[in-house]
Amino acid sequence: MRDALANALKTARKVHDLTQEDFSPVSSRTYISTLERGQKSPTVDKLHAISQTIGISMLSLLTLAHMGLDNEGDLESILEQIRFEVNHICKTVPQPE
Repeated sequence: MRDALANALKTARKVHDLTQEDFSPVSSRTYISTLERGQKSPTVDKLHAISQTIGISMLSLLTLAHMGLDNEGDLESILEQIRFEVNHICKTVPQPE
């Protein structure tokens, strides 16, 4: 998963025409480089900040990573799976009175 996230991050950064230095408000160029090489895994908070810097949701970045993980399916099937799982969980959680 680390390599898939590394590839997704690098791809999203390049598509949005950002350099590693553009992340300086949230992270160092060195740290972004280590993430893009799959040498480290970001925390959830850091992943959120990085996604915001790119201009995409964290879920989009994770979906890109999931899609790259051994070709885990096309976008439509992944979105359908997410829709099903989230709906199931939301229906199971008791609603406040």
